[in-house]
Amino acid sequence: MKFGIKVSSIILLFVLGSVFAQTKLADVKDEVAKTNYSEVKIKVIPAAVQCWTFRKLSFMETLDKVKALGVKYLEAYPGQKLLPDNDEKTMGPGMSEGDMQMVKDKLKEYGITLRAFGVTNFENNEADARKTFDFAKAMGIKVLMLEPSYDDYTIIEKMVKEYNIKVGIHNHPTPSKYWNPETVMKNVEGLDERIGICGDTGHWARSGIKATEALRLFKGRISNIHLKDLDQFGVKEAEDVPFGSGKVNIHDVLAELTLQNYRGTFSVEHERDDEQPDPSASIAKGLEYIKGITYYEGFDEILGCDDNGNYNKHGWNHYGPGYFELDQKSGVLTSDGGMGLFWYSAEKYDNFILDLEYKCLAPRTNSGIFLRVPEMPYSNDYIYHSFEIQIDDASQPPHKTGSVYDAEPVKKDAMKPTGEWNHYRITFNGDNIKVELNGELVNDWNAEPRGKIKDFSSSGYIGLQNHDSHAKVCFKNIFVKSLD
Repeated sequence: MKFGIKVSSIILLFVLGSVFAQTKLADVKDEVAKTNYSEVKIKVIPAAVQCWTFRKLSFMETLDKVKALGVKYLEAYPGQKLLPDNDEKTMGPGMSEGDMQMVKDKLKEYGITLRAFGVTNFENNEADARKTFDFAKAMGIKVLMLEPSYDDYTIIEKMVKEYNIKVGIHNHPTPSKYWNPETVMKNVEGLDERIGICGDTGHWARSGIKATEALRLFKGRISNIHLKDLDQFGVKEAEDVPFGSGKVNIHDVLAELTLQNYRGTFSVEHERDDEQPDPSASIAKGLEYIKGITYYEGFDEILGCDDNGNYNKHGWNHYGPGYFELDQKSGVLTSDGGMGLFWYSAEKYDNFILDLEYKCLAPRTNSGIFLRVPEMPYSNDYIYHSFEIQIDDASQPPHKTGSVYDAEPVKKDAMKPTGEWNHYRITFNGDNIKVELNGELVNDWNAEPRGKIKDFSSSGYIGLQNHDSHAKVCFKNIFVKSLD
């Protein structure tokens, strides 16, 4: 009996030790250091404004500033007065239905979504917690930022499950309770995954913590981001500067969020007092920097993905034998069987840029990307009226990778070996087709009926071919930018 207790204790200590080891920043340092962020194609992460940025103004005045900046999302904070000349009406739980409706109407008028609220807190009891969650539900808020003084998150988890509202534990700089992300991880580990971190990149920097490492630690449970850039690293008195001009390395932060398929917003929180009450100029400069480093700026991702990062096939249809299997977490499509066409039926495109990645799973993989399929496929006739950009490393031009199938041969080889991801950027503008493969221009052709192509349309659907069960191919990161 005593021996059993000792064994159980040892096992328990081992399990606890393993869990604790997983929460250490040291475990991700090498992993982050080996990540080549310069190669990451940064996705669009929508900007929000944390209203604290305009804390000298009322909420309604803040809306005017946010609209002028062209930002479509907002994070409110508790206690901001709603109107310029009224100190009694403030933002947060306890607002009257009339005041909430006034705010909703203004938000709708300006086309701005109130997505987040915080940093706020409530007592560790259900009645007090419900006041905050009821307010969030009434206002359509998706994320609450908290800094609880207690470590028992039982009530928080209950509210998250009941209301389906995320919670992000926010970090102020050292010596605040949550300055070290390991503390946050210790408190949220094992709870509902909708309870994560609201990472403040500026406060991490003030505490001497690299944001990329903290974000990697919380992979999969980042609820929200307070994005700041600072003029110094590891200095508590550091000041906010426009994104891209400081020590936080905003590029790598956004690249890390892209790698994690983060689907929230980042909240601009520009805090320096000497730019109050209106730091719009610094914010605008920073947002321009972010726009400039965002690879997919102006593109639409046409493989559906929800707010939790789960992919879906909404808007797509399949014609013919075979199918594409979708990994909902990674967004990777893998073909099987054939010959068929997986086509995006939600929209026809005239002039466009198609940007995607593909990977061959066998040396003789055969697949392709169809452009301007003129009508809904109901027979194989579409192959005579649309162009196929070929994927087939083993064939000869004009059937080789990079060729316009049976029409215009590829000019040079630029494909990567079997099993590695390749990057296609295909531009179809007027009658001109440009094919870039892994950064190399491999085809530039003024299209005309040729080979099996009898004619082609000025508008049509985009499709991915599944050829046969021995020629499997994977696709991911499928983006389209209309040129019209």
